[in-house]
Amino acid sequence: MMDVQTLTFIIVGLSFALYIGIAIWARAGSTKDFYVAGGGVPPFANGMATAADWMSAASFISMAGIISFAGYDGGVYLMGWTGGYVLLALCLAPYLRKFGKFTVPDFIGDRYYSQVARVVAILCAIFICFTYIAGQMRGVGVVFSRFLEVDIETGVYIGMVIVFFYAVLGGMKGITYTQVAQYCVLVFAYLVPAIFISLMMTGHLLPQTGFGATLADGSGTYVLDKLDGLSAELGFAQYTEGSKSMIDVFAITAALMVGTAGLPHVIVRFFTVPRVKDTRISAAWTLVFIAIVYTTAPAVASFARVNMIDTINGKDGSGTAYAEAPTWVKNWERTGLIVFEDKNNDGKMFYSSGKISDPNSANEVQIDRDIMVLANPEIADLPAWVIALVAAGGIAAALSTTAGLLLVISTSVSHDLLKRTLKPNISDKQELLAARLSAMVAIAISAYFGINPPGFVASVVAFAFGLAAASFFPAIIMGIFSKRMNKEGAIAGMVTGITFTAAYIIYFKFISPELNTPAHWLFGISPEGIGIVGMMVNFIVAAVVLKLTAQTPEEVQQMVESIRNPKGSGEAHAH
Repeated sequence: MMDVQTLTFIIVGLSFALYIGIAIWARAGSTKDFYVAGGGVPPFANGMATAADWMSAASFISMAGIISFAGYDGGVYLMGWTGGYVLLALCLAPYLRKFGKFTVPDFIGDRYYSQVARVVAILCAIFICFTYIAGQMRGVGVVFSRFLEVDIETGVYIGMVIVFFYAVLGGMKGITYTQVAQYCVLVFAYLVPAIFISLMMTGHLLPQTGFGATLADGSGTYVLDKLDGLSAELGFAQYTEGSKSMIDVFAITAALMVGTAGLPHVIVRFFTVPRVKDTRISAAWTLVFIAIVYTTAPAVASFARVNMIDTINGKDGSGTAYAEAPTWVKNWERTGLIVFEDKNNDGKMFYSSGKISDPNSANEVQIDRDIMVLANPEIADLPAWVIALVAAGGIAAALSTTAGLLLVISTSVSHDLLKRTLKPNISDKQELLAARLSAMVAIAISAYFGINPPGFVASVVAFAFGLAAASFFPAIIMGIFSKRMNKEGAIAGMVTGITFTAAYIIYFKFISPELNTPAHWLFGISPEGIGIVGMMVNFIVAAVVLKLTAQTPEEVQQMVESIRNPKGSGEAHAH
């Protein structure tokens, strides 16, 4: 039988060959191909591509990992990301599509009849995308380091080369069809181990029902009851009851929702379909495709948690001799993402919160949460090909989002900054070259952040959402639903919103991390959830400034009026 590493090389290699093949087949010939895939992608395929774009390394690798460690508290990511997608599909996508501007800075610049507004939006977009990409590149590094047995840095470099290939060559057209392939790989890689483990642990085929079922060991215990019992025994908070305050859970969920709705790389996807009607159809398909993974995540998280505690602490709960440790522990130890320190010198591993009164039971095993999904098949002792498949899925998830984000950065530079602001007379060919060059620079910068990451994958991504919530969301909402909102109000709102949010995050995360406790937070809201306060600051500042400044020109008011009438809208115009 082939070993895991050989199989991983084969499966990951085949998936890469497929992505690069598609990129060459669908190379972009014009700027329209590069930015919106020529506007000719069928809604079903666009739904898949959007889902792949949407489900980043944070969804694939980190989300179940967070739920697995934080239990109920991890649910904020599930609710926020799914709810945000619904908000985007219903409230924003069709109107932006009708307006015919395929980048957020373009919409903001034209709607607020101001180059300053456009430049502020470009800076916000680039800032948000880099914050987000840093998390993705880290995810790529984690996957490669374990399965190719290289260090995380080398892993990031390999990922960089591959993304470079199809994002720079293919533009949106290459990315869209690559993302369809990536979605298939990702969903297959997520479900296969989940179904296997669900059958082994509960006898249920569907992980979604196995999650609420009794264990198959004849004990009659429910999966979640067993987890609550294990958590309490080991000194953790109850798995099904969180430790966060209600206001913080609400704030994080809301910040993720609203931030999602303002994320530039997802909005662009709605321009790749032929008609406005297709925007809604492809949005509905996307929701179906996302739900398949998102409803499986809580099950994957709890199965992985039970298996992990059982294999490290032994079936009787007294610890496992390190010499006889399961192979997955040794494999992940090499990457430095699991650390074992024998504190009581009994030669046994024991995993706990380290807060139990007995001094001998201090936690001896440190586990990085980002490994849970990837290690899950190994922990459950599944066949080698399943482990290799998950590696391919994790890479597909990280690469598909990275490509989408790189496109936003390169579009912001070439289309919004150069074509629409600095050099209006630039030719189509020069604009395409500028787009490719800026994508190259962006890849290099993001690789740097992947090697020196600010925090673990999901929390970095949460900050990107908070920044989007505080800057873009109000400007887009007021741009569509309030014809009175003027440029001064929108610019002041965006600047104060993003400045307040970024300052709050930087203060608690980087300047005084020791004060990062509920006692010091504003209204008890953590840095992950502060974007929602930033959004309110944005709305309030915009409303006050609007009262003190000139009225919006009549033609702009009429234009906004016409956007809200969804009939008779044509295709996206590049100019």
